[in-house]
This record gives sequence, structure tokens and C-alpha cells, in this order.
Amino acid sequence: MGIKQLYINGEWIDAVSGETYEVTNPATGEVVSEVAYGDERDAKKAIEAANLAFGFWSTSSVKERSLYLYKLYNILMEEKESLAKAITLEMGKPINESRGEVNIAAEYVLWYAEEAKRVYGEIVPASTTNKRLHVIKQPVGPVAAITPWNFPISMLTRKLAPALAAGCTAVLKPASYTPNSAIKLFECIEKAGFPKGVVNLVIGKSGRIGDEFTNNKLIRKITFTGSTAVGKKLMEAASKQVKRVSMELGGHAPFIVFEDADLEKAANGVMISKYRNSGQTCICLNRLYVHSSVKERFEKILKEKVKQLKVGNGMDETSEVGPLVDQKAYKKVESHVKDALDKGATLITGGESAKEGTLFYKPTLLSNVTEEMAITEEETFGPVCPIYEFDTEEEAIQKANDTIYGLAAYYYTKDLGKAMRVGEKLEYGIIGVNDAVPTTVQAPFGGMKESGSGREGGHQGIEGFLEEKFLSIDIE
Repeated sequence: MGIKQLYINGEWIDAVSGETYEVTNPATGEVVSEVAYGDERDAKKAIEAANLAFGFWSTSSVKERSLYLYKLYNILMEEKESLAKAITLEMGKPINESRGEVNIAAEYVLWYAEEAKRVYGEIVPASTTNKRLHVIKQPVGPVAAITPWNFPISMLTRKLAPALAAGCTAVLKPASYTPNSAIKLFECIEKAGFPKGVVNLVIGKSGRIGDEFTNNKLIRKITFTGSTAVGKKLMEAASKQVKRVSMELGGHAPFIVFEDADLEKAANGVMISKYRNSGQTCICLNRLYVHSSVKERFEKILKEKVKQLKVGNGMDETSEVGPLVDQKAYKKVESHVKDALDKGATLITGGESAKEGTLFYKPTLLSNVTEEMAITEEETFGPVCPIYEFDTEEEAIQKANDTIYGLAAYYYTKDLGKAMRVGEKLEYGIIGVNDAVPTTVQAPFGGMKESGSGREGGHQGIEGFLEEKFLSIDIE
């Protein structure tokens, strides 16, 4: 098993330090690969390569950039199975979920291959006859992208595809847990024939690489997905050079089941939202609010569904819930459950290890959860569903909004008026109405409050990589 390398200026190279580290499979503890472990020196080389490439990439035709992205899309679809296996082996999600992620990753590339052709300017009517006023859009410059481990390929293409379509060059730093997925993606990028320096991959020391991204004047934008705490630090550091930033940060999604909801459909929505990726998603259900009149019935429906979930190695085609990513994540889940039970919550099912000494945790349902419990305030990032009770629409909205986060929210109702009212009052950037999977490549993804700034996906996603330039032309 050879050492996996960094990809800088169109070449696979070792880290300047010569350091490497081992990536392990959270399901088995086995070593998956040995990977180069870079630092700010590697990041600087990558930034310089991206800056040099920006000169020709930014002035290339939109058709040319679009064709590169179309080619990458086709390669991703050809390599779907190998990409999916790379995801599952290093972060544990069930292989069928990984295949779905690769599909979405490829769809982002396809979408922005098309959006590259739709970066329109404006002609503004002038106040005098001797002037012509034009507004044009141009790429912001070299971009630094930092991505998380929970969606190690789709998060990459959701950032890289619009940047490249806009005419920006990029340096990517993936999560240290999941470098192989990024490496596999970059092998596809290389196969697609992207020119040297247009896209670069740096794996390694987060703090030192992040500092280089924020301090290096050649980087004009930072796009980050991760925790709110780290996002704030990056925003503060980037502000010293007034760099552009887009941030997709933490979430604490409420899921409201009103008394008139289709309970079977709502329960299926809970299962998808909460237990997909073992609850390790930024938009997954964190607080389940159920109307008091249907709470007991709904808990019974949910209990049967949760107990049927199969926990196991993601490479097993029948597995539905994989392991948590590491021991720290496992301990957090364990502590949240213990804290809730100690403070009076009722355990419906789960609440313990699925296999002692591993990172597998049983899908868990907790009832009678209250605001005093840690799980109400903190993102659990695990397969634990806490159930709260409410009596009125106003109470549900107030409780749902009572958080610093504002990424995603969900609610189920058959009442059209209620559907409109609640959606307008919830303080979240993404809202699923009778829909547990509201995200899609053609719609904007992003949050309000401390869940971030900017949007990814949709036609909005490319705007963050463009500058608007105003030309006032005197024609006399």
C-alpha cells in the first residue's frame, strides 16, 4: 500500500515535511491508507499554483470551463462504485448512502457545468445621453475551500464546481478523517484533464493550513463547512484582509409533528432525517416536537421503525446505520443520553452500544425530554432522537426558534394555512414541509443566525464566487 500524496500544480507530491499519517476504518479499526500530512508550506505552494493558473483559467471561455465540468461529471458516474467504497471505508456510512452521495456530488458538477453559461451582466439605463452603464461579473480570484468528513465528496463538489464554473481556481483542504475520498475525486479531476494549478489538494495540519489560507493575500475567498466555533475564527482572521467568506456551520434542526399530520409519513421522515449517516449530518433532526394529542401514538410508530434498523459495517449491503466517526463522537452521544436520562427523560429504545468496544451505537429514542438537558442545546451528531411535547402552534414555533442555529427545520401538517404560517415564522434557511429531504442541487443551501452566511447550490451558489464590476462609459 503506497503513500497517498498531495495534488499541487497538476502533480502528485509528498508533503514538504515528509510526514504521513494513517487513516482507519471506524467500523473495523483497520488501517485504510497512509497519507501525506502537509502544513502551511504545502498550502503556500498550492496557493501560488492556483494564483498562476487563475490568469488563464479566469479568461477562458465559459464553454471551455463548462466542457471540463461535463467531462468530470461523466468520469464521476463511471467511478461511482470506487468513490462510494472510498467514502464508506474511511468514514463508515452504509454503502448505499455512499452511492447516493456520489450521485449528488456528480449532480453538482453537472449543474454548474450548465450554470457557467448563465453568468449574466446588465446594461443600466443612464441619466444622460452621452453615457452607457454596464455591469459585468468576473471571478473573485483564487479560492480556499475547507470541507468536513461527513459528506467527503459531495461537500467538495458543492464548493469546487461553482468556483471553477465562475472562473476561480481553488485549493482544497479536506477533513483529515476522509482524505481518500478527496484523493479519489482529484484522480477524476486529473483524468478530466483540468489544466495544472486550477485545482489543488492539500491534506494536513488544519490550524497551520487554515492560517495560511487566511493570511495569504493571494486567496480572495474562503469557503468553509464545519463547526460554528471554527467558522467564527476563520471569519475573524479573514476580516483582516476583508476576504470574502461563505460559511455553512452548525445546526440544531427542529422537526415538528402537528396534530393533523400524516403520522406514518412523518415517522418515515423522522427515520430519514435522524438516522441517515448515523445522525452525523448538519441538517439532521436534533429536536422532535410532537403535539400532545398524538405523542403516544407517534412514539409507538417510531419505536417499531427504529428497532428494525440494522446496525453494521457500511460495506454490508444490508446495513442501515454505520459507526460513529471516532471515540470522541461516541463519547458525546453517550454523554447526551446519560445526561437526559439522569434528568428525567424516558428511554424508549436503544441507549447503549450496539457492540461493546466498537464505535457502533444503537439507534435511540428518548421521550419526555426537556429544555434543561444538554441534548436540547448541543448538536449530538449521532443516532439519538429526543422527543418533546407541545400543545399549540405558537409554542412549537417558539421552541423551534429558541436556538442560536438556523440551518434546517422540518414540520408535518395537512393544513395549508398552517403550512404557510409556520414556514414564514421559522428562522431557518432550509425548511422541509412534509419533506424530510428538502435539499437539492438546484436550490440554495445555507443557514441563518449562527449557522452561517452565503448559499451553496442553485444559481445562488455561483454568485459567491463572482465580483460585480460597474463600467460607466462616456461615448462622446
